[in-house]
Amino acid sequence: QVQLVESGGGLVQAGGSLRLSCAASGFTFKRYAMHWYRQAPGKERDLVASIKDDGGSTNYADSVKGRFTISRDNVKNILYLQMNRLKPEETALYYCCRPGTSASWGQGDQVTVSS
Repeated sequence: QVQLVESGGGLVQAGGSLRLSCAASGFTFKRYAMHWYRQAPGKERDLVASIKDDGGSTNYADSVKGRFTISRDNVKNILYLQMNRLKPEETALYYCCRPGTSASWGQGDQVTVSS
């Protein structure tokens, strides 16, 4: 079955960096666009970044443009999110997602940015 497992989260000071990884299995990873979402306590889950199946095109929420980079390794079946200059308000659970009629989600990885 489809499995998405995030890792790389943790505690970082404001202005710091983290790189999230999402290990994918159970499907042909290179055939799917992928997304990163985040959900802060008491808030909706928001789309952060997207990448096409071949990695040739990416999109970002306005709030992270210029600071976050989504990428993928279609040999290792891993999705990445490099996050730089992190802000306290970006404290959230970060999820990777395979979109579609039956979307698949990882369990989420906590990112905490201290001020």
